[in-house]
Amino acid sequence: MNPIRLGTRGSPLALVQAGMVRDGLIAAHGVAVEIVVIRTSGDAVQDRPLAEIGGKALWTKELDRALLSGQIDCAVHSMKDVETIRPPEIAIAAILPRADVRDRLIGASSIADLRQGATVGTSSPRRRAQLLRLRPDLTIVSFRGNVDTRLGKLAAGEADATLLAAAGLERLDRPDVGVAIELDEMLPAPAQGAVGIEIRKSDDAMRQMIVTLDHAATHASVLAERALLAALHADCHSPVAALAGADGTIRAELYAEDGSAFVAGSGNDPVTLAQDLLARAPASIRQLFAA
Repeated sequence: MNPIRLGTRGSPLALVQAGMVRDGLIAAHGVAVEIVVIRTSGDAVQDRPLAEIGGKALWTKELDRALLSGQIDCAVHSMKDVETIRPPEIAIAAILPRADVRDRLIGASSIADLRQGATVGTSSPRRRAQLLRLRPDLTIVSFRGNVDTRLGKLAAGEADATLLAAAGLERLDRPDVGVAIELDEMLPAPAQGAVGIEIRKSDDAMRQMIVTLDHAATHASVLAERALLAALHADCHSPVAALAGADGTIRAELYAEDGSAFVAGSGNDPVTLAQDLLARAPASIRQLFAA
């Protein structure tokens, strides 16, 4: 049997996550697995926020092309970076057990302890809005790049602090970098901490192999959070935070870009929750969603 060709981005974190999938496939099936690195537009363009140059598709379109052309057999993604509407020929076959969903603050012991007028580096509309809601005095500057790049920018004095996902730091064996921000203070991005594996929808043999790695509870939570994004018609410009619990309840928050307004809610049905949030949201928030 030919090796399973596992497509991934080439960042250190992406390679670690691909290695997790490779090891799982070998353990489950005793098969050979080849990791195929695909350079994405998101990796190539580092000087501008993704929202300005094409959004989340910059992380996926080259991998999609490789998958659909048969260059690779499956693709590994950080699910928070996968756009909500996917090509109909592609299916999410499995999602690995979710890691810590929280953000970590690097550069200060807490958001409250940041000095007055401090500069925080992030290119996430969600993190920007959440920070400004908590601390309107902060200055937010764009930070792009992998974990080492962003930590390097911080060390070089380009900002006083930055935020990174706890899951990524843990997978890179850096669990002690920064301080975890509790969920009551900052709710995470939808699907944060989850790694997904996509296949060609028509490839039943690959589906049977990949599905053995699926973690049902994580899969259900991530699909619920992605369904909320779809119902909101959210895109990469939309500051939205959401987290589905084990009981099926989804907590969600929508923000104005500058954090001056926000609306929060919870519920078990993503569509009903999205409708409720948008109905209660002021115009400064509603305009950020295409509903």
